[in-house]
Amino acid sequence: MERIKRGDTVEVVAGRDAAAARREGRKVQGTVHRVIRGYKIDRNFRKSGRDPSKDRVVVQGVNLIIKHQRRTGDVRTQFGRIEMEAPVHISNVMLVCPSCKEATRIGFRESADGAKVRYCKHCDEVID
Repeated sequence: MERIKRGDTVEVVAGRDAAAARREGRKVQGTVHRVIRGYKIDRNFRKSGRDPSKDRVVVQGVNLIIKHQRRTGDVRTQFGRIEMEAPVHISNVMLVCPSCKEATRIGFRESADGAKVRYCKHCDEVID
C-alpha cells in the first residue's frame, strides 16, 4: 500500500512552486494525476527491483513547463508550445487529510475487517 495515490489532494511543501507561494503567503494544493514508481535498473537495462528514492508524482497545476512540440505527419497531434505538468519528487508533497483539511503525515493500521488502511497522524481519522 502506498502513501500517496492517484486522486489524492496533496500540498507542495518543498521546491520552486512552494517557495514562490510562501513568498506570496499562500499554499499550493492540487490533485494527483499520476504516480510514477521508480525502479532500479541493472546493467542490461532491465528493472531489477523497486527504488523508492525515484518515486515521483504529477500534480494538477504544479511544476508547469512549456514543451516545444514539432509538427509531425499525423494531423491529430498537437504542436507548438504546449504547457504541461512535469513530475515532482514524492518527498516534496504531503497528503491533505479530507477530514481536518491539513497537510499531514500518513500512518498505516489494520481496519476492523483486517484490511490495511491509511490514517491521518494529526486527527487519527482513517483516510481510505
